[in-house]
Amino acid sequence: MPNIPVISIQNLDHYFGKGQLRKQVLFDINLTINTGEIIIMTGPSGSGKTTLLTLVGGLRSAQTGSLQVLGRELCSASSGELTQARRSNGYIFQAHNLHGSLTAIQNVRMGLEVQQKISTQEMLMRSQAMLEAVGLGQRLNYYPDSLSGGQKQRVAIARALVNQPKIVLADEPTAALDKQSGRDVVELMQKLAKEQGCTILLVTHDNRILDIADRIIYMEDGHLVRDSVSAVALEK
Repeated sequence: MPNIPVISIQNLDHYFGKGQLRKQVLFDINLTINTGEIIIMTGPSGSGKTTLLTLVGGLRSAQTGSLQVLGRELCSASSGELTQARRSNGYIFQAHNLHGSLTAIQNVRMGLEVQQKISTQEMLMRSQAMLEAVGLGQRLNYYPDSLSGGQKQRVAIARALVNQPKIVLADEPTAALDKQSGRDVVELMQKLAKEQGCTILLVTHDNRILDIADRIIYMEDGHLVRDSVSAVALEK
């Protein structure tokens, strides 16, 4: 079997609004990402990074061109097809998006709710193992209010990875963290993703974490202006 890229984007354009308010936000994006790569997407605010991330993640429908994720075409995909595509992904956001009324283990377990064939006991065992992997084995029954910013983001990572996704999509995962917490969080993502063989696409303004990338993509005004192999990757 040929090695099919995890993400293959060709001539992708995207627009917001309709009629006279229609505005193009992505221009002729071409990008290929292979299994196990860690790709960091950077560039100024408003350059289209998060828009591209949400299209790859099936959070909104791609409009023109081709966007294939795990061999599935998402351009003009139906809402049902997008829902199906999202099940292969793990998401980590800047605001961690934890449910305040749920404990750490309950939040992580939500990452398994899309799986219909797992028993409640299996869900709890996998959630506990994942929290132990991110160093929160002593915080299983803590609510988000009782956790630090770095700990909350670790819970979010555990939730994203507990389902063993093929792709992890992260939007500014270190923005609210201090230098050491941010470094810990991305190194944890890197380690767990490598162990699970998944691909990471990460949007950031944080120059302190660029060294974890295999490749760095630079976006500007809706254009992908640079796609370069990182210095660290060249040394490997």
